[in-house]
Amino acid sequence: KVKSNNLDVKVPGSEMETEEKGTEEESTRESDSNILDVSSDYPREKHISIQRHLADLEKLANLKEGEKKPCPLCPEEKFRACYSHKLHRHLQNLHWKVSVEFEGYRMCICHLPCRPVKPNLIGDQTLSKMGAHYHCIICSATITRRTDMIGHINRHVNKGETESRFITVLAPKSSHEVLKELATDVQVVPNYSTPQKTDSYFNPKMKLNRQLIFCALAVLAEERKPIECLDAFGATGIMGLQWAKHLRSSVKVTINDCNENSVTMIQENCLLNKMKVKLSTKEDDNDEALGDGEENTDTIEVTKMDANVIMHLRSFDFIHLDPFGTSVNYLDSAFRNVRNLGIVSLTSTDISSLYAKAQHVALRHYGCNIVRTEYYKELAARIVIAAVTRAAARCNKGIEVLLAVALEHFVLVVVRVLRGPSPADDSAKKVRYLIHCQWCEERIFQKEGNMVEENPYQQLPCDCHGSMPGKTAVVLGPLWSGALFNTGFLRRMLLEAVQYGLDEAQPLLKTLVCEAECTTSKHLATHSPCEENKQEECGVYIKTPNASAESCLVPGKRKSNEVIRNAAKRQKAENSAEHPAFYYNIHRHSIKGMNMPKLNKFLHYLSEAGYRVSRTHFDPMGVRTNAPLAQFKTILMKYSTPTYTGGQAEGPLHRAEDLQAGEQAAAAADDKVEDAEFLEDDKSGVADATFTKDYPAHCAAD
Repeated sequence: KVKSNNLDVKVPGSEMETEEKGTEEESTRESDSNILDVSSDYPREKHISIQRHLADLEKLANLKEGEKKPCPLCPEEKFRACYSHKLHRHLQNLHWKVSVEFEGYRMCICHLPCRPVKPNLIGDQTLSKMGAHYHCIICSATITRRTDMIGHINRHVNKGETESRFITVLAPKSSHEVLKELATDVQVVPNYSTPQKTDSYFNPKMKLNRQLIFCALAVLAEERKPIECLDAFGATGIMGLQWAKHLRSSVKVTINDCNENSVTMIQENCLLNKMKVKLSTKEDDNDEALGDGEENTDTIEVTKMDANVIMHLRSFDFIHLDPFGTSVNYLDSAFRNVRNLGIVSLTSTDISSLYAKAQHVALRHYGCNIVRTEYYKELAARIVIAAVTRAAARCNKGIEVLLAVALEHFVLVVVRVLRGPSPADDSAKKVRYLIHCQWCEERIFQKEGNMVEENPYQQLPCDCHGSMPGKTAVVLGPLWSGALFNTGFLRRMLLEAVQYGLDEAQPLLKTLVCEAECTTSKHLATHSPCEENKQEECGVYIKTPNASAESCLVPGKRKSNEVIRNAAKRQKAENSAEHPAFYYNIHRHSIKGMNMPKLNKFLHYLSEAGYRVSRTHFDPMGVRTNAPLAQFKTILMKYSTPTYTGGQAEGPLHRAEDLQAGEQAAAAADDKVEDAEFLEDDKSGVADATFTKDYPAHCAAD
């Protein structure tokens, strides 16, 4: 007998000589809290080292203040009896932290002489040290190393052996926290916001992302009904539940996850929202329905598969990918079976590589060379779209970008799939390299063609290479060079956001509509409702609720009517003016010693000069415009005021020279005149006029 905390552990002498590694435990132990009577069907009880919580392990020691207690998992010669605070640290650090977790249970390390150890010449100290082991919760084997124990459990799982041979007490379910978002209740674990600690990860900061995806799906549901949509990485199932609860019969929702705990959580959340659950696994073809569904007849299919497997096996109209980190590993299977004119949306959270903080990772995942620029967020969106384009082209499919959003925590891309080699070729041609000047932040996409140019710097509008020493530009990419937004789709997303009361998504969608049209917010509502419903997407008319009979063609049908064909060509010509690529940061190009004008006033000044201009969601101080960088700097300097005249009102320094300055800027852009020389000349001209007007002749001469 070995005495340990009122617990008698019997180790027969014959077993000490004959038992080897992996033998089953023959002794019985009694515990005050967690052990039930042994039934005839199951002759074993779980070992005391297998517990659910640290508090259950402390109950075995019967901790009391002012009394010394021995450790229940260590013999007295290894760890003597001590007070409660020291024993608590011992149990936590020496037993609980090095445990192996399986289905809510922790298999703590045990130092009791349960396992036979070969005799040695050193003594009992080494004997007790070598006797540290783990007890398997499934087959009761004793294994020495933690890594071997993890592999042992994995072999049980691979064989389908997950039922314990021990009699265990069904511990009460941990109190889950219930969160509510968009009238949908989800049950989450207490540490739901920590992805390293839980399988069912739920991020409250991604609420805006979920609302944008919901609006995109709602727009697609208006085009054709019903549609099959897939949430490939369900986690808690919040996104799929929102789809099914609000769109109802318009969608057939499938929520997938490869983790068993996440699938269980999804089923519980479906029942919590009074939804029927249709279980489907890769091994079993027979489906099983759970839930009463008395108040709501909607059914959600829950699958437990790898995301690549389910997308290869089935076809969907809408697919959303939101894995941990990059989503490039799932693009090929996503475009393999997606239906024509369907939508694929993906959320990338590997912002360290996309935002040029880990450039080698971006090269490894996306095959793209990038550097940190002032427009790094838009650069990240174009990197992801380029990877999507190449994956779709491998499946003989093209894409049309409907939405591209890059915020602090994620990059969201929504594309429409166009089947056929011709759309695939057209999309692949839009993947090009970018020439970026590191001195003035000027940028331009390389010209199409395979011929090598003698001097690639000639493509840049600036002349930094001629005035600065060394190499001034870098080649970035390959990147997506096409449009990032579809105005008609964004307007219908805004209507859906207003209909369903998505308050957080409405301001962003308004900004995106202005950015897509490259106009300011005051011009947002100038279009009539008829024009909003007559948007053309990917060469066909998309049916909307208020569209006329001529514009309500079924997607994919050939347009036989000559009048409708001419209207489509005319509308395509009107919408062909895409928004300018990239943007300028007003702080990056500010003049030292000058106070810049307000951003909205500066946008007005650029618009008065005849350029398209808008704000951008990528950067709160960014300006998207088709004005050259030289003209951008000229207008910024003209409407800036010196720092020392703080009381002077904002405005141009000299109205009489506006026309002359504009002509000089246009000539500088065409002839590639040096920016520094032009700004110096303009500044000297302004200074001469100022002195002539405001000061006496002798002061001006001085």
